[in-house]
Amino acid sequence: MATFTKLALSGSTSGRGIVVDDDATAGKLIHTAHATALDEVWLYAANYDTTDRKLTIEWGGTTAGGDIIEYTVKAENGLYLIVPGLIITGSLVVRAFAATTSSINIFGYVNRIA
Repeated sequence: MATFTKLALSGSTSGRGIVVDDDATAGKLIHTAHATALDEVWLYAANYDTTDRKLTIEWGGTTAGGDIIEYTVKAENGLYLIVPGLIITGSLVVRAFAATTSSINIFGYVNRIA
């Protein structure tokens, strides 16, 4: 029987938001997946700038053909669900960068399934 353990993102300090302070690939480290267990990742973004900003999530790599998730985060409008429980494993890395540095925070958690 599988066990689920709720964890903070590995790029977070004690569960705090992660400031996206990169504006190009390879982006800010958000989470490194477990080597063998499945990590179900939930990410939310908040834009505290006064202008809508494009956010790019690099999901395990940087290839435009399958690793990139793009979302325009509305300005000063709370949290937006960016990654709705997608699965990643094999020590792959999730990173993020934004059109403008230090305007978006990433919050979230991981359900580790072993």
